[in-house]
Amino acid sequence: MKIIVCIKQVPAKDAPLSITGNWIKESDIGFEMNEPDSYALEEALRLKEKHGGEVLAISMGPERVKQTIKEALAKGADRGIHISDDQFAQLDPLSSARMLAEALRKENADLILTGLQSDDHGFGQTGVLVASLLDLPHATIIMQIEVQEKKMRLKRELEAGWFQHIECPLPAVLSIQSGINKVRYATLKGIMAAKKKEIASINRESLGVKSEATQKIEKIYVPTKTKKTEFLTGTPAEMATKLVEKLRFDARVI
Repeated sequence: MKIIVCIKQVPAKDAPLSITGNWIKESDIGFEMNEPDSYALEEALRLKEKHGGEVLAISMGPERVKQTIKEALAKGADRGIHISDDQFAQLDPLSSARMLAEALRKENADLILTGLQSDDHGFGQTGVLVASLLDLPHATIIMQIEVQEKKMRLKRELEAGWFQHIECPLPAVLSIQSGINKVRYATLKGIMAAKKKEIASINRESLGVKSEATQKIEKIYVPTKTKKTEFLTGTPAEMATKLVEKLRFDARVI
């Protein structure tokens, strides 16, 4: 099997973020692999160990993104693809998916995996859009993958503790749910081996894809903390009625 994992480099969870208009100031913070994507990578490596083949890691962004690709290689991916783009943070999900789809089209992968969503933007759209652009079947919130003859049996996580079992043909695109597995650490042997593995660089312009934004972030800001206490008066029955109305129409929790 040829499995491609789409990974994203995001600001580190403990990074001191400084907001500048519609994004953050990146010059003084550290970056790491998007956590949901690390579960997708681990699942790809497990499938490779079980069924053979190769695992490719692909990522978009500036030169620093290669470090995240190298991390994937150190964990066991066979080679990497870097779509070079210094303005990646300004792309909307559709533009990003178009770039990825065009780069992936030439690889003829049996399976493409993404994390369910990114830790920074959190749109959760990339996997679905890539599948649509490549005209491939797609499934989300995957908790288990069993590869059979030219198809897969998948376990999807639904709401309220429910799960769904479905069959999906190959090739396909899957969005992996966090917690599907236990992510491995890169070993010293893996880190040394990664230095000899190939990372192919592709310039965004060479893909010939227009990046016209279909959505944009107007503003990023820290939510204002507020506290409001309201006392309900009346008889117990009247107060209960008022409380239900507040929960239903104001808090919208029932």
